[in-house]
Amino acid sequence: MSAQEASRAESTARPGWGIFWMVVTGILFVGVTALVKVLGTRVPAPQAAFLRYAMGLVFLLPMLGSLWRLRLARGTWGFFAARGVVHTVGVALWFYAMARIPIADVTAMNYLAPIYVTLGAGLFLGERLALRRVLAVGVALIGALIILRPGFREVGPGHLAMIFAAIFFGASYLIAKVVSGRSSPGVVVAMLSITVTLGLAPLAAAVWVTPTPWELAILFAVATLATAGHYTMTLAFRAAPLAVTQPVTFLQLVWAVLLGALVFGEGVDVFVVLGGMVIVGAVSFISWREAVLKRRITPTVSATKV
Repeated sequence: MSAQEASRAESTARPGWGIFWMVVTGILFVGVTALVKVLGTRVPAPQAAFLRYAMGLVFLLPMLGSLWRLRLARGTWGFFAARGVVHTVGVALWFYAMARIPIADVTAMNYLAPIYVTLGAGLFLGERLALRRVLAVGVALIGALIILRPGFREVGPGHLAMIFAAIFFGASYLIAKVVSGRSSPGVVVAMLSITVTLGLAPLAAAVWVTPTPWELAILFAVATLATAGHYTMTLAFRAAPLAVTQPVTFLQLVWAVLLGALVFGEGVDVFVVLGGMVIVGAVSFISWREAVLKRRITPTVSATKV
């Protein structure tokens, strides 16, 4: 048995652990959204995002030596820079949306990012979009309309910001797919953290408000939970195929709804839950089809988190 076959056999042999680690991932990312909601709007969104990434750089300290010796082709640096730009915009928009609309709305609309990745892969990476995938994309967009209900409720700046945040996160993932064949996963993650911090710095400086120690503590906790969430997500991917772990991401919406209702008094919007279920179902179908075809384009929802 080849090493690749052995790895595949191992990943399909522990679906229980894959589901467990994806549940933990969901809890960690819901914790991120809750902390940003607690932070509120006093600290401007670009500054909050900058502090989250700047403090998160502490987790890169063990990699400083290897990063210093890193030698990359000029084209690869260009991809890293481009990803830094689009992810910077996405993060700033996400922080803006998170402080202004219910947690459940943000969580449900973030499910659209993998759909944008599917469309982008077809438009820019030459990925063939079969009729089934096109129909699944259409179903997901219907789910978004169920959440937003334009004409039946006000679609404010926070909702618009989240729509575009998901688009930019999808673009960031597509660039990561291109560059992943040129650099190790650790380098890809480290370069994202560095470039986003640099990209957010001038935006943060333009709107700077002196943060309190409490606000700094919240943002450091955000950085810690987000880093831990990305780590447990990799454990889930190692333990089980994406077709098994993807549907579990719906639990993030369940916890977000409960958190918003019980802690922040946001109530329960049935249409947001229904729309989120429709989108997760469409994303899960696309992931299952890719597993059947033995290829991987569409990311799990958590892969496009801050």
